[in-house]
Amino acid sequence: MEPPSFIPYGRQEIDEHDIEAVVEVLKSDWLTQGPAGERFEQAFAEFCGARFAVAVSSGTAALHLAMLAAGFGPGDEVVTSPITFVATANAVVYAGAQPVFADIDKATINLDPRAAAARITPRTRGLIPIHFAGQPADMKAFSELAGKHNLVVIEDAAHALGATYESEGKLFKVGSCAHSLMTIFSCHPVKHIATGEGGVITTNDKALATRLRRLRSHGITRDPARLKNNDGPWFYEMQELGFNYRLTDIQAALGLSQLGKAQRFIARRRLLAARYNEACKTEPAIQPLEQRPGTDSSWHLYVLRACGIDRRTFFAELRAAGLGVNVHYIPVHLQPWYRENFAYGPGDLPAAEAYYEQAVSIPLFPALTDAESERVIKTVLETARRLRECGRQEKEK
Repeated sequence: MEPPSFIPYGRQEIDEHDIEAVVEVLKSDWLTQGPAGERFEQAFAEFCGARFAVAVSSGTAALHLAMLAAGFGPGDEVVTSPITFVATANAVVYAGAQPVFADIDKATINLDPRAAAARITPRTRGLIPIHFAGQPADMKAFSELAGKHNLVVIEDAAHALGATYESEGKLFKVGSCAHSLMTIFSCHPVKHIATGEGGVITTNDKALATRLRRLRSHGITRDPARLKNNDGPWFYEMQELGFNYRLTDIQAALGLSQLGKAQRFIARRRLLAARYNEACKTEPAIQPLEQRPGTDSSWHLYVLRACGIDRRTFFAELRAAGLGVNVHYIPVHLQPWYRENFAYGPGDLPAAEAYYEQAVSIPLFPALTDAESERVIKTVLETARRLRECGRQEKEK
């Protein structure tokens, strides 16, 4: 008997239009630092409702430059969530500051504003809420908290391109920076649009966008209006220590093509998530994450909580059945490096740790077919029910 075909938890969708867009750049005079990059940035800013977008080589690069542009440095503290990929906290450390982890909201798994408030000290300079799995964080609460303590808010929206939230009767797009100084995105293949590797920072601050562009290219400017000296038309100046974090025109062309399909991709994710939500109502052993009222997730991930069944067994049996399930994420404060360097340990953030013990992400991506989604539902439900029944029988012995 052949093993079942494998369905990953996430996967890019590339079509002929994407390929043609990349080939067009390959045939052009510009493979990097050309017009495709500018077009991608303009389209991305428009998609998010922000004034400016700065494209960089990865989501991690976007985080790093955002920390530097915000002015975080030695002696500063930045409060964020432990339920994120390690890059969020790492970028704070890259800037020389200290990440401070606060606990999560048990329902949405996003950073809890009240827990964040309790972690603020005189050294706190910033807040980084995570839009986990595509679910918008409570940005109004974080904006108010930042205003009270004179903090910088940077949104980590690596999961949330296309997500929206309501605040005071208005609808905002994640990335519009209506309640933050900057928002960062990832264009990794499992995210909403793919550029291979890549990231974007959005902001409404023109001076900040200019600095971000300088930082991504070695700290160099060629703008005659910004030069301190000018020996001629060839002249450039390195005005601060920057990095080679540029996105190539090849990648930008792919991103621009993908962005044109982003609404369709997100609509498909929402449809699949709705089917999963309905199916989960029939099985108490698995619970999806709650959605905060007034929000519309863009569903980067579909996470289940294994309730009353062994998560390790559940995970292993789903993998054996050909489902590429995963766990998002191991709490960052429990990673060895953070335990050794910042004295975190088990029990420090109980809600995050309890979530981690139950979490399983199941396949969700636009190219997932109806037949594949039905297979995911059937396999997940049958496995959960069987494990729940086995557990009941064990208790009755």
